[in-house]
Parts: sequence; structure tokens; C-alpha cells
Amino acid sequence: MNLRDYRIELGWSINKLAQEAGITRKSAANAEDGQPIKAETAKAIADTLSRAYGREIMVRDIQGLNVL
Repeated sequence: MNLRDYRIELGWSINKLAQEAGITRKSAANAEDGQPIKAETAKAIADTLSRAYGREIMVRDIQGLNVL
């Protein structure tokens, strides 16, 4: 699944994802749009999704992330 799929399945807005991950809204939007993001941003997103889903989700499990 891609980031948008995960986020929508959780019922989260892009702002909620950013808040939960401790990143900026712009970083969350960039990640979702396939723009380059830092490895630590990708990790923060994966960790946040892991907590939300109650299972481990790794960066490589999120299709379409463009990690620098």
C-alpha cells in the first residue's frame, strides 16, 4: 500500500499524519506525493503507522516513498 492508502484507511487527514509523526505538513504531503524525503522522515512515518496499526510497518512496506 502507498502512504495515501494507509492514511485514508486510518481516517486521517494529512495534517493528522504530520502531527502524529512529528513532521511538518509539507513533509507529509511531499512523502505522499513521491517527492524526495529524508530517511528520518520516512522512519517517523513508518513508526507512526506501526503504532496506529498495532503491527510493524517498515519504510520498505510503504510503496512510493522516495527516500534520499
